[in-house]
Amino acid sequence: MEKSDYIGIDYGLGKANIDEKTGIRYGVISQNEVLQAWADSSEAEYPEPEVCETCEGTGQVDDEDCTDCEDGRVFDDMTEPLGFYLNEDGYEATQGSDGPDIFILKAPYYTLCGFCSPCAPGAGYIMDQRPRGGIRAYCFGHDFFEDGKAPYTVYDVKTECPVMPKTGL
Repeated sequence: MEKSDYIGIDYGLGKANIDEKTGIRYGVISQNEVLQAWADSSEAEYPEPEVCETCEGTGQVDDEDCTDCEDGRVFDDMTEPLGFYLNEDGYEATQGSDGPDIFILKAPYYTLCGFCSPCAPGAGYIMDQRPRGGIRAYCFGHDFFEDGKAPYTVYDVKTECPVMPKTGL
């Protein structure tokens, strides 16, 4: 049975979750698909530390270093990250701490896929491959996957040519 050509509904009406410069949609993928690479390459984003009330943010009390803070800021060792992000090698991706999905906002690669559900209006769910008539959505390259091959067709943004996985891994 052949996969349907139906790509879903653009709940963003062409205005949400899209790179206006390139026309490529933001890609959405579950962290479980790229867990090790995402854990190795992403960084945690924490809330801004609070200003110390003892020294009022100066880091000094009566010409002595404040003992209640670090340079006028109070860090909470138990603070959970707001989320995770990646901003290198041509990628811009983010994941909130309350969900398993990674949003790929910029990448050197894209794939052809169906639209995401209404929770990510206008974005593409990159694991829903639609080689005929799919939307272009940013995606991770082959190197993000354990076996060195993405489970979807990877295209180079600049050349629009397919990118083959490296052999001999």
